[in-house]
Amino acid sequence: MLFVIAGVLGFITITALGFALAGGDPNAARAAKRAQIIVGAAPREAARAKAAANTPDARRKQILKTLKEQDRQQKKASLTIAARLRQAGLGEKVQNFWIVSGVIAVTVFLLVLLLRQTALVALGAAFAAGFGLPRWVVGMLAKARTKKFTEAFSDAIDIIVRGIKSGLPVHDCLKIIGKECPEPLAGEFRIMTENVGMGMPMTDALERMYERMPTNELRFFAIVLSIQAKTGGNLAEALGNLSTVLRARKLMGEKIKALSAEAVASAFIIGCLPPGVVVLITVTSPAYMQPLFTDPRGHLMLLAGGIWMSIGIFVMRKMINFKF
Repeated sequence: MLFVIAGVLGFITITALGFALAGGDPNAARAAKRAQIIVGAAPREAARAKAAANTPDARRKQILKTLKEQDRQQKKASLTIAARLRQAGLGEKVQNFWIVSGVIAVTVFLLVLLLRQTALVALGAAFAAGFGLPRWVVGMLAKARTKKFTEAFSDAIDIIVRGIKSGLPVHDCLKIIGKECPEPLAGEFRIMTENVGMGMPMTDALERMYERMPTNELRFFAIVLSIQAKTGGNLAEALGNLSTVLRARKLMGEKIKALSAEAVASAFIIGCLPPGVVVLITVTSPAYMQPLFTDPRGHLMLLAGGIWMSIGIFVMRKMINFKF
């Protein structure tokens, strides 16, 4: 009996020592199981994230992110003088712009002094002519060039759609646009096809084209091509839908212009009426208006009137400027 008890005790002792030496910690076992679960769950999480990225909501968020990025690029492109010169088709030499502005300012300053006006009036006129007039001219040229580009852009997309349906590559369709479409659309597409022919990716070539011509229509076109390049699909159908949207957008713009024509005419008449009255009275009765140009109090009145007129014109422009 004593031997049996000693054997059982020895067996228990040996088992306890083996369990302790073998590391039978239940916490360690649980940690190992958790690590295996985490390692096994990582591929599943990656698969779930990949599947979530292909959902319509994820694609919509990606499109919105792209649109916001394009908006930032458009605002950046429209602020600098170099960008405005590119949009107007006048090159990128900003130094020539400042030289012309300085020459205009000096010329106006000397002319005003020859008319026997004070140096302060001459300085103000020179600043307005040298700083504001060249910018206004460049802005008008850029706006006119952008308008011509936008008017012909829908026809260019239709050329791409017909070319793709007939079996032509996209690059050849872009070359046809550079040969057949009117300027400035043809010139911009020629530059883009030359960049692509030199090895530049299509997305980078479109980004540079967008910097030269920051229009919403070109932005939509670049987004469609970039999404189609990443996800695939029927490019002819996508561009056909884009052409339909752009034509409807153009019709809406013309409708808005027609509906707001009365407000625009009223704002133009109200804005031109005070300067016109001053000019007419100056021509008919110069002695009556002379104190405004010779007396310091008249100068102060002209300055206050110009400030209030500028504020009124700015407010009216904001009221009649409809963006769509």
